[in-house]
Amino acid sequence: MTKKKLKPASINLALSSIKFYFKEVLKKNIMGDIKAPKIEKTLPTVLTMDEIKLLLDATKNPRQRLLIELLYSSGLRVSEAVKLRVNDLDLAENMGTVRAGKGKKDRNIILSKSFVKALKIYLDDRLVESKYIFNSRDGHLTERMAQRIVNESAARAGIKKRVYCHALRSSFATHLLDAGTDIRVIQVLLGHSDISTTQRYTNVSRKQLRKVKSPLDVLKTSDKELKVLGNWID
Repeated sequence: MTKKKLKPASINLALSSIKFYFKEVLKKNIMGDIKAPKIEKTLPTVLTMDEIKLLLDATKNPRQRLLIELLYSSGLRVSEAVKLRVNDLDLAENMGTVRAGKGKKDRNIILSKSFVKALKIYLDDRLVESKYIFNSRDGHLTERMAQRIVNESAARAGIKKRVYCHALRSSFATHLLDAGTDIRVIQVLLGHSDISTTQRYTNVSRKQLRKVKSPLDVLKTSDKELKVLGNWID
């Protein structure tokens, strides 16, 4: 596994599969206490609002732009976005429902007004009727194709960060947090069962971090105030 340069998550998955096979199938507990490697805790990629605008401006195809707008404005997982059906949306209320999302749970989502406006034009103009918003010959757009659309748009936009579908979901959460949205509301919109998963985005909210004053700056300010006070006394 080391030679193949597998990530800790992949190694843990392999270990879990082997343990299950020996314990549940062969009824032998011979794995002992093999310690699994620690999972790397990397920060999610977050785009700035300027980068989001560049991404959208670089996407000229209306359907592809609509996909990117949905991923960013509603915070959907790519698997949820490609399977979204027209009847799952309430365009009059700017709301929608994800059916059987992660954990087989339904949840409500918000829809951007500008997205709804563009969606109505797209649905009126498309030549093929389908229950899916992003239809294809075999049903709906594949996750791989959605990832390719985002990757290619990011390349055209000249964005240097590694941009993928989930980065738009991360950006949605972080930008809501920056705007003062309660983190528990964000948790519901993202469909997280555990608040700690949502709290990952507090680690990448630069706007929130910029509000924190460095203790060195506090020290320098105090020194300056003392100097001014000393000059005034003299």
